Amino acid sequence: MIKPQNRQAGVSLLGLIIILALLGGAAVIVAKVLPSVAENRSIEKAISVAVVGATSPQDVRIKFDKNAEVGYIETITGKDLEVTKAPDGSYVATYSYEKKIPLGGPVSLLIDYAGSSKGS
Repeated sequence: MIKPQNRQAGVSLLGLIIILALLGGAAVIVAKVLPSVAENRSIEKAISVAVVGATSPQDVRIKFDKNAEVGYIETITGKDLEVTKAPDGSYVATYSYEKKIPLGGPVSLLIDYAGSSKGS
């Protein structure tokens, strides 16, 4: 004899609303963070290009500023770079900065970015 099932399976309306609210909140955070991450990648590329063939720390900064203008980089400038000479005679540029992303009301997200033309 087959037993009838009395329990229903699935997600309740309240459960669905909670899941959608969590997914929506995560989507908002991702949408606000992605431009900052993209800008940091542009900074990394601009620094990598700036140190190639540079003859002085000032040359690295000037090259970075030119690349930053083309790449729409507004967070840092050439004078924010710390440029040192490596033992092999090339130049290494390092940077670090904080990006504060408002999420709503008094809540914000603070991201620390740092990098180097040597990838460390």
